[in-house]
Amino acid sequence: MSPSARLARKMLLAAATLLLLTVASMIMLGVALVTFFEARSWCSEVMARRLSHAVLALWGVRLQVHGARSFPETQTVYVSNHSSTLDMFALVGLGLPKTRFVGAEDLDGFLRWMVPLGIMSSIMGTLWAPPPSNPAKRARWFQDTERLLRRTGGSIYLSPEGERVTTGSLGPFNKDNFQLAANLGAPIVPLYIDIPRDSDPGRGFDALPGTVHVHVQPTISTLGWTPESLDTHSAAIRDMFVRIQQQLRRKTEAGDMGIV
Repeated sequence: MSPSARLARKMLLAAATLLLLTVASMIMLGVALVTFFEARSWCSEVMARRLSHAVLALWGVRLQVHGARSFPETQTVYVSNHSSTLDMFALVGLGLPKTRFVGAEDLDGFLRWMVPLGIMSSIMGTLWAPPPSNPAKRARWFQDTERLLRRTGGSIYLSPEGERVTTGSLGPFNKDNFQLAANLGAPIVPLYIDIPRDSDPGRGFDALPGTVHVHVQPTISTLGWTPESLDTHSAAIRDMFVRIQQQLRRKTEAGDMGIV
């Protein structure tokens, strides 16, 4: 595709995506108002899920899930790698039950003020985590989030990297994400998101057709985790993501996209 053709496609898709998001956000807002904002799970698991699939389809991107037919209804902490703008649509497209998503306050926080994404993220109960550079505020945020999850019994999605890492490698994992899971006694479900380089828009929105593969890994129990063992557990989970990444690269080179 020539640069001019790609630019024209990008502009057309951006306009179509904005229109689709705007219409969906107005419908979601209407539902929220009618239900006095008591339909957060339905908005997230039904409306936002279908919207995510529609946006991906508009871009010519398929979502393929490996390794799980359903997700637990009980409280769970979901974690994944984070390398692309496509991640948020893939994750919401999974329809994770009773799950709140977390964005980085300093990197993704601008989405809160972008109509229509701000409307939808607010209705879905998205939480905005302070950066590691502000440890005091971040510690308070984790305490508040833990209290919220204990009260509601809901699940949460966290990105241990804390930002989109577009280098092709995994970034460092923030162990405070796993501390939250240990404090709750909630199991961790790792999700590895694999996006073909030819389709990946990185930090942009100009995705090209392709298939996003989400590899759901076995549940990890946090029972018995202690503050002293947290570094070990955090490193072990990151090592697992590194192994998956390496296996998938070998499979891609061999033309095999099977389950890992």
